[in-house]
Amino acid sequence: MRVIGAGYGRTGTLSTKTALERLGFGPCHHMLEVINTPGQLRPWLRAAKGEPDWDALLSGYNSTIDWPAAAYWKELADHYPDAKILLTVREPERWLASMRATIIAQRVRARSLSGRAARRLSALLGTDLAVFGQVTWLTIDKKVFGGHMGDEEHMLKAFDAHLEEVQAAIAAERLLVFDVRQGWEPLCSFLEVPVPDEPFPRVNDSEAFAERARKNAGRMIFRRS
Repeated sequence: MRVIGAGYGRTGTLSTKTALERLGFGPCHHMLEVINTPGQLRPWLRAAKGEPDWDALLSGYNSTIDWPAAAYWKELADHYPDAKILLTVREPERWLASMRATIIAQRVRARSLSGRAARRLSALLGTDLAVFGQVTWLTIDKKVFGGHMGDEEHMLKAFDAHLEEVQAAIAAERLLVFDVRQGWEPLCSFLEVPVPDEPFPRVNDSEAFAERARKNAGRMIFRRS
């Protein structure tokens, strides 16, 4: 493991994943890997329940970014002491607005009549949608936000406290606090690689997130991996 992402979701994590892979630090683990790669959901559920096997979970990956791995940044930083730590950041109010439009909106849909019916069906069938719901609840809602996902004041306080905690815990020479608006230069300097002659990736806006979430839910309700 060469790079561990400690930043919350919706801080440019998919753009950063794309950039890390372009720079030779891939494959990079991201929530999309959990959703799209067969066999990942149940091991991540075991990790969320306190039984992680980091080497097995992250076998084949050279970097991590985004949840669920970012929820375990401290454990991963200890487990992989030679890895650099990348703390992606965003202006707090803009981060909250993005969370509101994506992950929180997805939670609201999951609590709708059709959303609850889909999860009940998945649970009865033993398919991935219900397991995904458990992973995200335990990892994000509970571990990161203490069960207060949707309480915007609490979320902003958690966001600020997280930034302070990471910067206090990680030695300065091992850590980069990175805003994707800064582009390639600080990231490449930190990783000691040349700056590519191309624009920094910009992906995963709120509309793209919503469309992908709908497709993923439809696929996972009938998939057992």
